[in-house]
Amino acid sequence: MKHAKAEILREYGPFPQVDSVHGVSFDGRLVWFAAGDRLNAVDPESGAILRSLELAAPAGTAFDGKHLFQISGAEILKLDPQTGEVLGTIPAPGAGGDSGLAWAEGTLWVGEYRARQIHQIDPQSGAVLRTIQSDRFVTGVTWVDGELWHGTWEDDASDVRRIDPETGEVLERLEMPAGTAVSGLESDGSERLFCGGGSSGKLRAIRRPKKNDARS
Repeated sequence: MKHAKAEILREYGPFPQVDSVHGVSFDGRLVWFAAGDRLNAVDPESGAILRSLELAAPAGTAFDGKHLFQISGAEILKLDPQTGEVLGTIPAPGAGGDSGLAWAEGTLWVGEYRARQIHQIDPQSGAVLRTIQSDRFVTGVTWVDGELWHGTWEDDASDVRRIDPETGEVLERLEMPAGTAVSGLESDGSERLFCGGGSSGKLRAIRRPKKNDARS
């Protein structure tokens, strides 16, 4: 397993009227983050919040190329990103204990926080297709270049880890600095991983290692 210190490229925030960051997504231009009572869209270059959608947003967020998905209690909402209109709902697999959300391969991937699990689900019905077990609390999920990454936060320590999507084996760990929580995770499709900063109200970009990086 590769292991390295996370390299923080940039911090955003804390933002006005944002007490906590709960989930993170990226629509190809803007970084969306769930802030409890709204979804905020941040320009990753300027760091400014450009848009907000008012809705219950206490956990993970995802984008499928057209729609936003938002964990809201025991449901996952499908949203029009322009208007915030709720276009549909499906049950969340953790029935309210869910903490991370990502889109990949036509399916949704959902972290279940205290169960230390990641579920792949049908985005139409919410049916669980398979489940991967982690050994730490799951606080964020993302896919990039065929790699499955998830964030953890337990015993006042956080890391971001790449795992085998079939077995859950940890292949690579990026250890966050002491006191730096990960409360949501998303890739920009390139070298950045955006991490929610929990109650700090911050968003951080860390470097995703290249596949041939020599680390141990």
